[in-house]
Amino acid sequence: MGSSLSGSFVIWLLSTLLATINQVAGQTQCISDPTIAAAFEDTEGSCCMNDVCGLPCPTPVSPPAVGYGIVIGVGIAISFLVGFATLFLVHGEAENFFVAGRSLPLWIVSMTLGAQSIDSNAILGNADLSYKYHFYDGAVLPIGLGLSLILNGIFLARHINAERNVLTLPDVFAKRYGRVVEVLVSIAAIISFMMLLAGNLVGMGVILSYVWGFSVEAAIWTTFVIVWAYTVSGGLFSVAYTDVVQGIMGWSGCFVFAYYMIANQNPQAPPPSIGFPGYVYPDLQGDGGICDMYQGVACTNNATLCCYNAPLWCPSDENCTTDNGAYPIGDRPVFPNQLTDFLALSPFPNAIMWDWATIFVLGLGNLAALDFQARCMAAKTPSIATYGCLIGGAFTFFVGIPFAYMGSITRVYYGPDSIHASFSTDTCHPLLGLPTCALWEPDAQAFLHLLTHDVPAFLGGWCLLGIVTASMSTADGAILAMGTVFAHNIVRQLDVWRPDLISAENLLWATRLATIPLSLSSTLIAAYYTSDNPQGATGYLLIVAFDVMLATCVVPLFGCFYCKNPSPNAALLSILAGAITRTVLEFTLPKDGYLLLPYDVPEFQDVGPAASAKFPVFFDEPAENLWNPEEEVCDTRQFEDFTGVDSLSALLASFTVFVLVQFIEVQLGRPMFTLPGLQPYIKNIKTEEPDELGKSGGTKPEGQLEDDSGKNEVEMSQKEDSEEQE
Repeated sequence: MGSSLSGSFVIWLLSTLLATINQVAGQTQCISDPTIAAAFEDTEGSCCMNDVCGLPCPTPVSPPAVGYGIVIGVGIAISFLVGFATLFLVHGEAENFFVAGRSLPLWIVSMTLGAQSIDSNAILGNADLSYKYHFYDGAVLPIGLGLSLILNGIFLARHINAERNVLTLPDVFAKRYGRVVEVLVSIAAIISFMMLLAGNLVGMGVILSYVWGFSVEAAIWTTFVIVWAYTVSGGLFSVAYTDVVQGIMGWSGCFVFAYYMIANQNPQAPPPSIGFPGYVYPDLQGDGGICDMYQGVACTNNATLCCYNAPLWCPSDENCTTDNGAYPIGDRPVFPNQLTDFLALSPFPNAIMWDWATIFVLGLGNLAALDFQARCMAAKTPSIATYGCLIGGAFTFFVGIPFAYMGSITRVYYGPDSIHASFSTDTCHPLLGLPTCALWEPDAQAFLHLLTHDVPAFLGGWCLLGIVTASMSTADGAILAMGTVFAHNIVRQLDVWRPDLISAENLLWATRLATIPLSLSSTLIAAYYTSDNPQGATGYLLIVAFDVMLATCVVPLFGCFYCKNPSPNAALLSILAGAITRTVLEFTLPKDGYLLLPYDVPEFQDVGPAASAKFPVFFDEPAENLWNPEEEVCDTRQFEDFTGVDSLSALLASFTVFVLVQFIEVQLGRPMFTLPGLQPYIKNIKTEEPDELGKSGGTKPEGQLEDDSGKNEVEMSQKEDSEEQE
């Protein structure tokens, strides 16, 4: 009997302890401070938002209809078949594979250039960023990409197209600066395009995972296999012709969807919050505008204030119109001063430095983009290359910038005042007057939800198809560019020792093989980035990609065409200076991951942990029940992220070194130093005839490259450039 009683006591004690632990765990799951957590009841079947914030639990979003997955599958199948069919246009010739026989007309050049800039970054990443932050945080992506095409058309396209005996952009560097610079540029370009491909695989993977119902990682690998297969079959022919088909199917859908939503969505941004019982409306200069809008009534505890009209808007639990009070004075589709005033989004921080850095990185870094310049080489004439860039840039603006408006529209349906909103309860912010529940948690799939649940199904499916096909058009260009550069500009350097390793005849197959490890590496980056990186969102990898090119290749590229006798030493040191500066600053500048340059103002303070169990300051409660931030301090810290400073500093270092070395050598009348591999040379790119320069493997000894007229082609090219500049 005693043994039985003691056993029962032990069981009761353990049960009590477990219940207590579970209760505390339930409380600390919402708020870590046990003292604050104890003030809130842990209601069974509820959620932290309801227990702590008094807000309804987020309403889940249903999966998309099956039809969206079918539409995406059909679009991908059509693109694959068109791309694979172009295998028969290549005829085994490298020039056909790499630059489409230099035969593309204006309309195809324009579409392919536009296709390379309009992808999941400029559309899905754009909408995601403008939804999470604001208009220009997304719009800077198409602004930068479109600007790069405009600048390329003005300054570089005609020169690139007029180049002879080149298949890739590094070939242009080889003709001016020699093997060493060619290899360095090739390495930088491959790293850049691995990031570009990874970014597009992330975008496509997110969509395919959403509509097909399997993991993002599996969707990324599926996309890689599809795009790789048709790209290596037809090369630039497959890329160009699929761009046309993808444009007809997809970009038109993105264009129609964006302008339809802008014309028909009212409001275009969340209006002032209607609030909930006990919510106090803001008094804007005493005009009572928002109070009058919602027919507010005098507050119970302070009759001079205006409160939510519960009898009118919430007569019963079943008939209650409320929101979360997240927009006291409403939102706006665009804040015109967002790019000029770091307090433009007050009370929220404005990432003005990141926005401008993004425009510079994409606008200038893309000038050294392999895919852009490959299309310029493939154009029939220099004028077609020029006008193609200008048209492609205008097209990028016309389609991409309106998509930033989709962020404000998405916030109406899935923003902090929507029924789907989720808030982190263990957060405070004095500027918002919130002792708890201060941090809104954006829905990573909000824009996809909008496309599949809140717009006409036809338009939503058409836009989804457009995003996927646009991403495919950029991904295939990236795969082709990486394989081409690796085989043609890096592996062919071994012909000094093994002339028969990579010849003009087997270059095409070597390129196809090279795409396998490079594309696999990009896919691994995409899968890792999606699953483990806290910044795992479309758009960011695009900026990383051309940050690499901005730091290393842009300045010597301009030197190719705008310097008389550009110096190989200047190019080499410029590339090294930019790369070293960018690398050092990446690891020495403070970066907290929020992309906000520090400003000593309250808007640039991060949220802190929950500070009090009292009511927020905008509640109709007695003064003693309202949070006083001076007594119960919210422990915040200043944002500190110098992202962007490193990118612009690297460009400045690269430019300064190039100009300084070029100037010194002009004054000296000779090179500062001479190293092997810094002598200009030209590769043989023909497959149908022997190397006219007389060396197996397609490369003449440096300094002995003569064309049919007996003149040194390198010097002729530089002379033509100088005359054109003059």
